Amino acid sequence: MTSAPQRPDGPTPTPRLIATDLDGTLLRDDKSVSPRTVAALAAAEEAGIEVFFVTGRPARWMDVVSDHVHGHGLAICANGAAVVDLHAGREFVQVRSLPRAAALAVVDALRIAAPGTSFAVELTAGINYEPAYPPFFKDPAARIATAEELLREDMDGGRAPVLKLLAHHSEIAPDEFLTLARSAAGAYASITRSSPTALLEISGHGVSKASTLALCCAERGISPAEVVAFGDMPNDVEMLSWAGTSYAMGNAHPDVIAAASGRTVANNEDGVALVIERILAELIAQQQA
Repeated sequence: MTSAPQRPDGPTPTPRLIATDLDGTLLRDDKSVSPRTVAALAAAEEAGIEVFFVTGRPARWMDVVSDHVHGHGLAICANGAAVVDLHAGREFVQVRSLPRAAALAVVDALRIAAPGTSFAVELTAGINYEPAYPPFFKDPAARIATAEELLREDMDGGRAPVLKLLAHHSEIAPDEFLTLARSAAGAYASITRSSPTALLEISGHGVSKASTLALCCAERGISPAEVVAFGDMPNDVEMLSWAGTSYAMGNAHPDVIAAASGRTVANNEDGVALVIERILAELIAQQQA
């Protein structure tokens, strides 16, 4: 943990867009958005800096921040698999799905490489899971069956796009499981993690927070150098590497610290808000100079 943000080396361009992860980054551990952070987000938008929430969460879990997205109303969900409009009831604006054949190939590979793996399938229509999979939030509408059954096109809802395949293991350490899965199944999909447990998040090949954020920025004529990004877990590494300026939280995973160009304090200390406040103070100083 650091006592104050550590600036990236070299000059920092005036940002046009702030991209921030949610859990472990913008949100406190109790999943709240602090009043200080709410004020900082609103001030950034007022200053003409767009804010994008970029998260592994599905669209249905975005209520916690839906009141705090301004302007465009968009958020990047499911590690880049979906862009949703929070001003329009979490409507899907763009979907970058995981092909079912690729998901089945990953399932087959992990059944062999990591026996005991259980799976869940995150769809645009909701989540379904295997009997052994430990859902963090019970969904009464979820279908429970083997992953092979859940990924069949002819099942009810079989035409709904697959956003993510989730893979859980109760005995393998989280980072070890990620390394193993990438070795065994990385040819079929993009594999990452954001949970403190051995829970992997598997997306279509090339789909990540970074690649979808890059598409959104390109549509706005915003370059990587004009983006400031924040994150704390391995699923943020690509985004932090892509952004011109990036901050690892004080509570960040070692891989995130290595990827980011700077550091800030932990999520429970409002590390994102602290950096935004400093950026805005510098903008005011420049305008008054």
